[in-house]
Amino acid sequence: MVASLSPVKVQVNTQAVEIRFSWWEKTLGLLGDVTVPRSEISDVQVVDDPMPLPMGSGMKAGLRLPGVIYLARTIRLDELFAVRRNIPALAFAVGGEGKLRRVLVSTPEAQELARRLRS
Repeated sequence: MVASLSPVKVQVNTQAVEIRFSWWEKTLGLLGDVTVPRSEISDVQVVDDPMPLPMGSGMKAGLRLPGVIYLARTIRLDELFAVRRNIPALAFAVGGEGKLRRVLVSTPEAQELARRLRS
């Protein structure tokens, strides 16, 4: 049932990448919406099968149904995972002053968003 719900909303504009979660994703995933300035984004990639990546990244807080959905951050708050089975993910590194260093978020538009971020 969880995997059939609509994916996280990811928007790219000229200033930032905005990741918007539904109320249930915020509650169960212990997450808030995330905005990352484009000037702090690097190493943009598309990951066709993102599910294995959160499983090998250490301790996480949030919603974790292995092989189905991960809506979680690492305990150090430096990585954000919002991935779902059978949906590719947009991955990017984050620089700047905050704790967040890496984002992996499933979106059907991963290829298009990565192209826009690279340009």
